[in-house]
Amino acid sequence: MAGCKGGLGGEAPHVLAVDDSSVDRAVIAGILRSSKFRVTAVDSGKRALELLGTEPNVSMIITDYWMPEMTGFELLKKVKESSSLKEIPVVIMSSENVPTRISRCLEEGAEDFLLKPVRPSDVSRLCSRVLR
Repeated sequence: MAGCKGGLGGEAPHVLAVDDSSVDRAVIAGILRSSKFRVTAVDSGKRALELLGTEPNVSMIITDYWMPEMTGFELLKKVKESSSLKEIPVVIMSSENVPTRISRCLEEGAEDFLLKPVRPSDVSRLCSRVLR
């Protein structure tokens, strides 16, 4: 699979992957790395916000929808409300295909909504659409 180009100076784009499931986190991180992304994986929206406070060069956030403490939707809203983070594309993923939830996420500024299991072709599509 072709790698993604982007980031400053042609370095690999940095993706923050957020999922409370260690299995899903490993799967998405593996797919992203095989597409030449640099990946930081965290287990909660709270940890994602902490990391975003210290790591300014995140090219994209990909987050699970259902997580304890803070859902992916709540994380999306916090990112989009932040003047320093709102330009970062956020992609939501979920194992549940609920059209009202999908449209609500897109209306709040999500770049895309992926159904799990996430496939390498989904990541290729994100490469071309989100990291232009």
